[in-house]
Amino acid sequence: MSDIDLLAGILSKTGDLVEGVRPDQLSLPTTCASYDVEALRNHLVGWLQVFRAGCEGRAYEGDPAAHVCGDDPAGEFRTAADGVLAAWRTNGFDRQVRVREGELPARMVFDMTLMEYLGHGWDLAVATGQPVPFTEEEAAEALARAEVTLPPRFRGEGQAFGEIVPVAEDAPAVDRFVGFLGRDPGAARPSAS
Repeated sequence: MSDIDLLAGILSKTGDLVEGVRPDQLSLPTTCASYDVEALRNHLVGWLQVFRAGCEGRAYEGDPAAHVCGDDPAGEFRTAADGVLAAWRTNGFDRQVRVREGELPARMVFDMTLMEYLGHGWDLAVATGQPVPFTEEEAAEALARAEVTLPPRFRGEGQAFGEIVPVAEDAPAVDRFVGFLGRDPGAARPSAS
């Protein structure tokens, strides 16, 4: 499977999770302390629009933290995802990509996107009681990239990531990935019902 196909699968599954959010779930807490379900959904869509703009070679106008989804959050998500994937297919990885912090190597931005949408997809699934849809291969790839990309200075109190939560080496890759991000993979798991 190509890297772009891997990201396409993760974005498709995360889009399904966005679509699966019910109006009565918007105020539920998530495993990301700074977001309830509605804020996490807004974050997912807003930042995907940032990644799309950067991948297309343009600056994102506005503040992704201020993004509020309209009447069709899943449609907004899928439109941005389609744009991101088309830009990766067209423009490749041998370039710099503009994100809010400036320009970064395309490969780094790609890996950040992959990790962001699998990690926050897991957060959204757990918070809303939806089954976690990611495959072992998707999660193992996200973990491998996180281990290379995520430096210790981004962990701890007031940082984007918590301290690593220990997880058994033989645990499913999604559990090892979210544990590496600082989340407790034992958080309330949704049932398949």
